[in-house]
Amino acid sequence: MNQPFIILEHPADLGIEANGSSLSNAFENAAAGLMSIILDLESVAEKEERTVHLEGADLDQLLVKWLSEILYLYDGQGFVGRKFLVHGLSDTRLVALVRGEMFSPAKHTTRLDVKAVTYHQLLIEQRPGGARVRVYLDI
Repeated sequence: MNQPFIILEHPADLGIEANGSSLSNAFENAAAGLMSIILDLESVAEKEERTVHLEGADLDQLLVKWLSEILYLYDGQGFVGRKFLVHGLSDTRLVALVRGEMFSPAKHTTRLDVKAVTYHQLLIEQRPGGARVRVYLDI
């Protein structure tokens, strides 16, 4: 099977290309890829949960909103996601559960600061047996 995600380098940005057995799984792996850029996921425990409900015009917007919400949980609420479970995904709605814990400088070593999720070269590809998404981040 393909790797859950790979990090793509770009002159001003950093990208994530995530694969999954389904589109929901690819969205989950993209979120894990995002958090792995910010810090070491192995240092994060699954102590708390956050539920995410999003609506968008299309799947492209949902992917950007989903990753932006993961970034907001971290930057705005100090919540570090480790496990991402997309329970419902349609062309215009996403429902997910994020498991993790509150950020602790003593426990979590940060890597890179991600400013935003962009639409630059955004890709959502569904194919028999799986899906792939690609998104670039402003760092």
